[in-house]
Amino acid sequence: MFAAVVPAPASLAPTGGSPFRLSAATVFGGDPDAVAALTALVAARTGLQPAAGAAPAVRLVVERGGAPESYRLTADEASVVVTGADAAGLFYGVQTLGQLIRPSDEGWIVPAVEIEDAPRFRYRGAMLDVARHFHSVDTVKGYIDRAAGLKLNVLHLHLSDDQGWRIELHSRPELTRRASGTAVGGDEGGHFTKDDYRAIVEHAAARHMIVVPEIDMPGHTHAVGLAYPELVEEPVLSDHIREIANEYGGELPRNGMPYDGMAVGFSSLRIHDEATYDFVADVFGELAGMTPGPYLHLGGDEALGTPDEDFALFVARASEIIADLGKIPIAWHEAGSAAGLADSTIGQYWGFVRPTEGMDDKARAFVRNGGQLILSPADAIYLDMKYPSGPELGLVWANGPTSVRRAYEWEPSGVVDGIDESDILGVEAPMWTETIRTADELDTMAFPRLAAAAEAAWSPATGGSALRTWESFRERVGALGPLWTRLGIRFHPADEIPWTVE
Repeated sequence: MFAAVVPAPASLAPTGGSPFRLSAATVFGGDPDAVAALTALVAARTGLQPAAGAAPAVRLVVERGGAPESYRLTADEASVVVTGADAAGLFYGVQTLGQLIRPSDEGWIVPAVEIEDAPRFRYRGAMLDVARHFHSVDTVKGYIDRAAGLKLNVLHLHLSDDQGWRIELHSRPELTRRASGTAVGGDEGGHFTKDDYRAIVEHAAARHMIVVPEIDMPGHTHAVGLAYPELVEEPVLSDHIREIANEYGGELPRNGMPYDGMAVGFSSLRIHDEATYDFVADVFGELAGMTPGPYLHLGGDEALGTPDEDFALFVARASEIIADLGKIPIAWHEAGSAAGLADSTIGQYWGFVRPTEGMDDKARAFVRNGGQLILSPADAIYLDMKYPSGPELGLVWANGPTSVRRAYEWEPSGVVDGIDESDILGVEAPMWTETIRTADELDTMAFPRLAAAAEAAWSPATGGSALRTWESFRERVGALGPLWTRLGIRFHPADEIPWTVE
């Protein structure tokens, strides 16, 4: 039970001593931000409000010199000490300490243990689609809190799609004025003001996360045409588009009319019109000024309404525009088919754990171009896939339904042949929201599968430690049920997991 930590630490060893006993008289000391974070965690988990003052029994400190984001935690009968190599490492050590706290016959305890921990990958992401269904600032902040508790350090916001545009830009005011009011199924839309976006970025930064904004181009751009019709082509209506409309409802897309269906791949910007690149420069130029993180995401997926040569021309120019702004471009793996991408563009692979249709070839192209890969295999960690049993939320197209075990049992280094560990920037779990409308539904679809993705991103490689197995994970994540409940996380009680009940 002492090892109920997710994601699994690099090294965890019980010392065999008596546990540390936590009470309202326990004094916390050290870094003020870390003390505040731990106090909130302890209050949520136990109801206790430990004191601050001299001679702390729980010490939270930064000592420079270790690997970035690393920490060390030691607990014995007399004290608990968490030492971070930097502020982020200390924050993650606090999250581990919060998970270790458990009840006993004599009150709340922390088991006697020594932990040495550091992340495997430096990019550990959760993506949230606010375009198909809009989600408020408070909901996004809550999602940040949940992701940070699992040691994720990136929030990727999918801010535009055929159904709506979600970010205010002074350079292109018609986007939110005319293209933000709708969502899938005719639901109400919405958008973030610049102040809203700043609040999200600041909330993330306080939890050692960056925000990666995505404006998906040249497909997924029907909403752009509501604001600037001169920039878009006529929808390309394939048989597949008609099948999706028949299955899920909604009208077929028509230029100038809001689209609230679920089909993809029909829209395109006008590739050979210089006004299109003025638009791209305006959008990413303003976003660059609003986003302190190093990355801007240009999308580039499912551009089925754009001829291949035109697609290659567009993503090459868009990536160079982003690079000229001093940012690192990210694109979905389809863009790997294009010659001329900006050097070091990052590819995000959304294909299956076993690649199909040449998806791995496109992904490898980013590495040949001096970039790296973010792994988001859809049939493992697309969080919007249905569970095998549970709520009637989600989709099944990615070999779904997707069990917690399948979300866990994949290895990042084993997805795309021919790439080294150093070629992988990290792992990201996307949450698309065609069927997901509320914060509670986000919780249900993300938890516990987001924890499986977090372990792939943070922990040693599969089999690299005794903890890095499905059998260990299901026990450890099951023991987090009471903590998640106290934190208000409405997780899906998947029957694969032996959930702890207090």
